[in-house]
Amino acid sequence: MRLAVARDEGLNESTIAKISRYEQSSLSARHKAALRLADAMMTRPGDISTQQVDDLHAHFTDDEIIELTLDIMKWNYQKVAVALGTDDEVRPGELSDLVFDADGNWVRPR
Repeated sequence: MRLAVARDEGLNESTIAKISRYEQSSLSARHKAALRLADAMMTRPGDISTQQVDDLHAHFTDDEIIELTLDIMKWNYQKVAVALGTDDEVRPGELSDLVFDADGNWVRPR
C-alpha cells in the first residue's frame, strides 16, 4: 500500500526510485541518515552503530531523532502480521492507496 497523503504531498515514482537505492541517489545526507535509521530499525535495531548515531546527530536534533524513531515504529507494526502470513492483500497483486478518515481510521479501498 502507498500512503495517499504522501502522493498528494508530492511523492512520485521518481522519488520512490531514489529511496529504493538511496545510498547511490542524489538524496541529501540528511535524508540518507533518516533512511539508514529506518532500515536499521526494521531489520537489526541492535546493530545501530555509534557512527550511525553520530551521523543522525549531525543532521537532526534529539527531538527529531525521537520523532523519526516513533514514526518508524508506528509504520512497522504490521511486520508481525506479515511474518505470520496473516496480512491479507486488499487487492491481490496490486498496490492500494492507504487512506485515513478525519479521525485517523483506515478507509478500506474499494
